[in-house]
Amino acid sequence: MATPSPEITLYDLACTKGVCFSPAGWRIRLILNYKNIPYSTAFLEFPDIEPTLKALDIPPTTTAKHAYTVPAIHHIPSNTYAMDSAAIAAFLEATYPDPALPLTSALGAEIEKKARAVVGPAFYTSLVPRELHILSPRSQEYFRRTRESALGHPLEDLIAGDKEEAVWKAIDDDARAAGALMRTNKAQGPFVLGAQPSFTDFFIAGALQNARVVEERVWERCVAYEGYREVYEACERWMERKD
Repeated sequence: MATPSPEITLYDLACTKGVCFSPAGWRIRLILNYKNIPYSTAFLEFPDIEPTLKALDIPPTTTAKHAYTVPAIHHIPSNTYAMDSAAIAAFLEATYPDPALPLTSALGAEIEKKARAVVGPAFYTSLVPRELHILSPRSQEYFRRTRESALGHPLEDLIAGDKEEAVWKAIDDDARAAGALMRTNKAQGPFVLGAQPSFTDFFIAGALQNARVVEERVWERCVAYEGYREVYEACERWMERKD
C-alpha cells in the first residue's frame, strides 16, 4: 500500500538525536499519531524558529515570552497555518474529529495546573541544564545566551551541589498527590478520564517523553510515582514514531 501524502507539516524543535524531544511538540505529535493523520516533520534549530515562521506569514503570539514558537503546523489541504499547542490541538480536533480527543475537562484542568506548579519547577531544574547536551552548537549558543540572560546565572548553577535534590525532595508529597489524581478513573481504564485518552494524557506523556530523551534518570524518577507511569505506558503506542 502506498504511503499517504502528508496533510500536515509539523514544525518541531531539532536535537542531535534526530527525534522529537519538545514536550509541546510531543503533545501535537501524539494527536497526529492517535488520529492517524499523515504528516511530515520540519525540525528547526532554536535560532531558525522565528525567521522560518515569520517567513510563512504566521502571526506572532502575544501570550508567550517569544513571538514565534514551535510546534507550528501547516495544514496543506486548506493552506492553514497554526502555532501554539492549544490552538493546534483545537484545529486538529475540528478538522479531524474521528477518533475524538477530549481537549478539556475539569479533572484534566486540575491535573495540568498541579503538574505545572509542582513537577514543572523540578523538570526545569533537572532538564534545562542538560538540554544543552542534545543541541547543535548553534542552538547551544542561542539556548545558553537566552536562558542565562533570564536566569542571571549559568545554567549549571541549577543543579550545582544539592540544589537539584532539594527541589525534588520539596515536591515529593505534591507530586504524589498529582499522580493520585491521574488515577481517579483507574477502574474504567488507564487514562485520566478512564478508557479514552484526552489532551491531558498527551500533556503528561509529552512531558515525560521530553525527560526521557534529555535525561532518562529524570524520567525514571518521575514515573516512580503512581499515575505518571500508567498514563505514559498507555500512550506509548502513539509514541512509536518519533520523527
